[in-house]
Amino acid sequence: MNTNSRSEAYAAAGVDITAGYKAVELMKTHIARTMTSGVCSDVGGFGGLFELDLEGITKPVLVSGTDGVGTKLKIAFLMDRHDTVGIDCVAMCVNDIICCGAKPLFFLDYIACGKNVPERIADIVKGVCDGCVQSGAALIGGETAEMPGFYPEDEYDLAGYCTGVVDKAKIIDNKTMKAGDVIIALPSSGVHSNGFSLVRKVFDVENADLKSPREELGGRSLGDALLAPTRIYVKPVLALLEQVAVRGISHITGGGFYENIPRSIPDGLGARIRKDSVKTPPIFGLIQKTGNISERDMFNTYNMGVGMSVVVPADEADKALEILKANGEDAYVIGEIVESADKITIV
Repeated sequence: MNTNSRSEAYAAAGVDITAGYKAVELMKTHIARTMTSGVCSDVGGFGGLFELDLEGITKPVLVSGTDGVGTKLKIAFLMDRHDTVGIDCVAMCVNDIICCGAKPLFFLDYIACGKNVPERIADIVKGVCDGCVQSGAALIGGETAEMPGFYPEDEYDLAGYCTGVVDKAKIIDNKTMKAGDVIIALPSSGVHSNGFSLVRKVFDVENADLKSPREELGGRSLGDALLAPTRIYVKPVLALLEQVAVRGISHITGGGFYENIPRSIPDGLGARIRKDSVKTPPIFGLIQKTGNISERDMFNTYNMGVGMSVVVPADEADKALEILKANGEDAYVIGEIVESADKITIV
């Protein structure tokens, strides 16, 4: 740890440089878990270095994604639990790039805080590293910015960026999609990382009991249900892509079914979703009932229990389900592709 760099003037302004050094030392063991063969640099440099292994790839295409955790962080603040939101941060990026078939290579995070509490920063980065391990990405860099007066001392923001690679010939697009294709659901863990502005309003979370068990949530507390980290689908989907001609993938984030499923469907075709097939966790029923929210608004805001949808040929649907289940996904069919001017219909 650097013991020579300390500015009394900067400390008086609210920025503790040495706290940053301590945070880095605390997070190093977590970061080590994410190292892959392509990593060419250590923590603390000015840039993260990564050597591409292009064996078996004819025309490599780099695919990038960036996102943050959003106001779900408010729940973490209220629960004083900071070791899971990093998973959300990674998930929101890697789940996006897997939609076009890209294998994540590396990830970088950005944490902006009012006060650098090394143990809290290390907890956040632990979550980021957990997400990186789940997705096979290496955490090759990041930034912690202490910004007193801009953020409250007990609050922070968290965002990230990832890069992956896919062979140009294997990019997942919708060019081969056709009527009769089957839509498969990959279950979510709950709300994931979208719609929390509405969640916070519905439950008045600053004044709510977040920690007591609730019968309608199967004995879980409201805080636990809301903080459940976003599921990462990278490894099961990569396994699927090796054996099945996947024709479209959608990451169900903000905008729910109505916004995200149509993004992978070409003009002239639409998704027909069978509503009674969707396996919806109790948290969504509680949100809808408490907030008196219409069913359509629920499907247009939340994932409703489906974190990702995958379109495959009808004659490969059983094989796809078998592969996904073998890779830890309790996948199931929720609909089919039909000829339609409407990109999505929920019936």
